Amino acid sequence: MDAPAKKKLRLATATLAGCFGCHMSFLDIDERLFDLVELVEFDRSPLTDIKEVGPCDIGLIEGGLCNAENVHVLRDFRKHCRILVAVGACAINGGLPAQRNPIPLHEILSEVYLTEPGLAHSGIPNDPELPLPLNKVHPIHEVVKVDYFLPGCPPSGDAIWKFLTDLLAGREPELGHALMHYD
Repeated sequence: MDAPAKKKLRLATATLAGCFGCHMSFLDIDERLFDLVELVEFDRSPLTDIKEVGPCDIGLIEGGLCNAENVHVLRDFRKHCRILVAVGACAINGGLPAQRNPIPLHEILSEVYLTEPGLAHSGIPNDPELPLPLNKVHPIHEVVKVDYFLPGCPPSGDAIWKFLTDLLAGREPELGHALMHYD
């Protein structure tokens, strides 16, 4: 009699305010994606066309929070993920988008929409379809519980692979100095 097949864990990803570089690094695990497919079932990710996240064991999320829609996506994603991993500098500390934090939001919007060539005097957009910008860019742990932090800007494909294989094997993920990159 054959042993029952081990149930695959479900893995999902999401992006908030950032550059999508962490997802590109995820794809940089290259042919190891075939090995990963043997270990997990993908929910929402760059490898599927699933738009809404379902119940998942592991959620990888990149990007910080710069608008109300980011907050909504994050809370919904957290609700569906048993383990949530903040991936990259933007998710962990706001990253490059947070460099706007010392400048008041109204000054930023005025500069972009009222004084810059090309957009000058077009008015600050106020369409209700646009997400409401937050006064500051926030890391995700300020809004939801984060179980693990995977640092880097972006973390390398090797770091993501090591992190995931440790987690999937039931080990506490541990990355050495050689896997930490801030390119």
